Amino acid sequence: MTRRSGGRWSLLLTAVTWLAILFPGRSINGELYTALVDMEELLTTESVLIDTLNGFISAQEQRLATLRRNVEDYMREHEEASRNIQQYLSNPINAYLLVKRLTTDWRRVEELITEDVGKAFVANITNSRSDLKFPTEEDLNGAAVALMRLQDTYKLETAQVARGVLNGVQYSTGLSAGDCFELGRQSYNNGDYYHTVLWMQEAMDRMQEEQNHTSVSKPDILEYLAFSTYMQGNVVRALSMTNELLDIVPTHQRALGNRAYYQEEIQKKTNESRKKRGEDGSEDSVPPNPSFTVTEKRMKSVSEMTERERYEMLCRGDIKMPLSIQKELRCRYVDRGIPYLKIGPLKEEEAYLEPRIVIYHDVIYDDEIETIKRMAQPRFRRATVQNYKTGELEIANYRISKSAWLQEHEHHHIRAVSQRVELMTSLSIDTAEELQVVNYGIGGHYEPHFDFARREEKNAFKSLGTGNRISTVLYYMSDVEQGGGTVFTRINVSLWPKKGTAAVWHNLKPNGEGDYMTRHAACPVLTGSKWVANKWLHERGQEFLRPCTLENQSADVDDGRY
Repeated sequence: MTRRSGGRWSLLLTAVTWLAILFPGRSINGELYTALVDMEELLTTESVLIDTLNGFISAQEQRLATLRRNVEDYMREHEEASRNIQQYLSNPINAYLLVKRLTTDWRRVEELITEDVGKAFVANITNSRSDLKFPTEEDLNGAAVALMRLQDTYKLETAQVARGVLNGVQYSTGLSAGDCFELGRQSYNNGDYYHTVLWMQEAMDRMQEEQNHTSVSKPDILEYLAFSTYMQGNVVRALSMTNELLDIVPTHQRALGNRAYYQEEIQKKTNESRKKRGEDGSEDSVPPNPSFTVTEKRMKSVSEMTERERYEMLCRGDIKMPLSIQKELRCRYVDRGIPYLKIGPLKEEEAYLEPRIVIYHDVIYDDEIETIKRMAQPRFRRATVQNYKTGELEIANYRISKSAWLQEHEHHHIRAVSQRVELMTSLSIDTAEELQVVNYGIGGHYEPHFDFARREEKNAFKSLGTGNRISTVLYYMSDVEQGGGTVFTRINVSLWPKKGTAAVWHNLKPNGEGDYMTRHAACPVLTGSKWVANKWLHERGQEFLRPCTLENQSADVDDGRY
């Protein structure tokens, strides 16, 4: 059996597809799909390519117009000569012009026909490559995988996504058959046969709608569909589609080989089924009147679900907080006896009590946000995670974003945002990490994780020498149209980004043990751009501000701290 190797979901995904095909491997920084702010620069690249393509078309049109004028002149003279050949040629001027047309003039026509007007335009693009960003095949694959992630997390129907509809909102003109085919091909190359079938089937439906205007062929779609269907366990359906492919292309070598393999598989399963019923193939071992019991599938409760299932439900907002918990939550103005807060108290909203998670409103301002974004963007690198065995930072597919680190001394806005953390937490930032700024890419997310280092993570934060991460302050620096929530998978809490707010929680219990109830995740961004800033506070320097105890429970619920 032979395997075959290997959209406009939005304008950005189209740009990635087109540019990656035209200029593979020509990315300056790489991994453009991991931050939406980098994807924006692709529109500049696409604009240059559009202008270049328009110039090429204009040059081609001028060339064709010249050829059209020439052929019209030739036809007019030829028709006149054909009416009376001898009379026409007896005129020495006519005879001279005929010879000229078939020598000098025709050589010029040949030059026009063979002229490659595209070289100059390709040369212009080549010269511009050092100034423009081009995505790679990795970006194309990353963008496709991100779309699949969104499709699964938010339960988006393939046909709706193909029409540019996300959660009932029309965002774009939709995908062509070729776009759907490319998404299916990328899924196939990743060994994701489930999504391959979904998108190849959608490509087939789109192709039938587009008729003669499609860029893909039915045999190509059928080949991917058949093998992916087989890999999902439906060999009979795979054989049916392979036969349909061979009806169109009888000499298709891969299909011929696959058909023989599928037929052999079906025969093997048939023989195994017969053996189960009796070595001689008789039906004697089967009860004459078998009875069947239909068992109704019971819906799992939230507590019975896997973390992945809860994570996706929380991202969709499908898990609601019980009223018994909601009624205990409060909103208040907080000054903590601090003179500065007496004038402008903090607006505190409790999101959960144990562990205590609070939201502070209006704690980061537009001018500060713009400064932070402007300074962070040139430093953006692919966000990393810490290898718990080695302590080294490394990239991971479960964290799709780019980040940068900013220091307080670099700008008074960064200093103000960092120092405001002390007002919210009543802790010191002297041993805190620098301000981490994050922008999420296409379908950007960070799967469930802990901010603190667990006992087995011996090397985590060792180089800092400031102990474990005691607290997290998460600033939201943008609103997000759909998706992008922060969810706590152990306590089933969802927080939604709101520009200007900050979420705060302790990662460690008062006795220094990690609070496993703070396990959280960043949901995929469905539409919009998500900007956040993290400030992680460490144990060192907090000894008198948050004294440790021997108890495991949080001491912060009763005294209303942070």
